[in-house]
Amino acid sequence: MNFLDKYQEHSYALLRIVAGFLFIWHGAQKLFNFPADFPYGPLNPLMTAAGAIELLGGALIMIGLFTRPAAFICSGTMAVAYWMAHGMQNVFPLLNGGELAALYCFIFLFIAARGAGIWSIDK
Repeated sequence: MNFLDKYQEHSYALLRIVAGFLFIWHGAQKLFNFPADFPYGPLNPLMTAAGAIELLGGALIMIGLFTRPAAFICSGTMAVAYWMAHGMQNVFPLLNGGELAALYCFIFLFIAARGAGIWSIDK
């Protein structure tokens, strides 16, 4: 057994917890202008729904509760966000500003496929 093999579950749990924690703050910024004002003005209903998904979904993923459905919904939200806000501007994520949305989309898709793992309420 490789030295790092014994830490696979721990590193996956850290990925899930940190990704969920960071995602919470995107929702908090949209819904509460915290920790910084949302730069795109008043929210339309679609942005309000996205903020709620980010806040609640991020919290559920972080604590590992209803992890698979929460991560799947968050992944889909980020796919929609990518194509609505970034993907049509330029084909390269570096140029269209969509790297974070694409990365969240695939991290959450991975979490949805793998499940909560250790250090979770679902476990």
